[in-house]
Amino acid sequence: MTSPAKRPSYEPARRLLKPTGYDPDMKRPVTTVAGAVLVFLRAVVGLLFLAELGLNWNLVATQSAIAIDGLTDAEAIGFGLTVILVAAAVVILADVAFAILILRGHNWARVVVMFVAVLSISVAFISWWLEDLEITLKTSLLSTALDTLILLALSSRSAAAYARRNERR
Repeated sequence: MTSPAKRPSYEPARRLLKPTGYDPDMKRPVTTVAGAVLVFLRAVVGLLFLAELGLNWNLVATQSAIAIDGLTDAEAIGFGLTVILVAAAVVILADVAFAILILRGHNWARVVVMFVAVLSISVAFISWWLEDLEITLKTSLLSTALDTLILLALSSRSAAAYARRNERR
């Protein structure tokens, strides 16, 4: 019985940077599917956040100072909720679109999602560091965990090879 070939714990940069081969018939790897599913989950978490925000908007709006010239307090509160819901809906729809593009094997979508995940994790860290915001389930723990898992899945060699399978070298 032969044992599978194991990769060393340290690999030279030359081997890590070696380009993937041209293989348009490559099967979609599990890492790509997992990354896309995690992006879909991030969209679902965004919807849950919007639902909670909508249910508790009066409390949130009364604790913050929303004052818009020419609008009453009630109109300003409604306008603020509308702006936040529309902006968040655009971001959630973008997440869904990126997940579909990742499943279809578009490398640029994979890179954009990884970049956004890095930004999100960085913002959570900076908020924790500078403002002493605790990372809990009620704050940014779930999104930070999802972003970390997205980075792990989409930055794998197999996900990169699948996304770049149609590139000729």
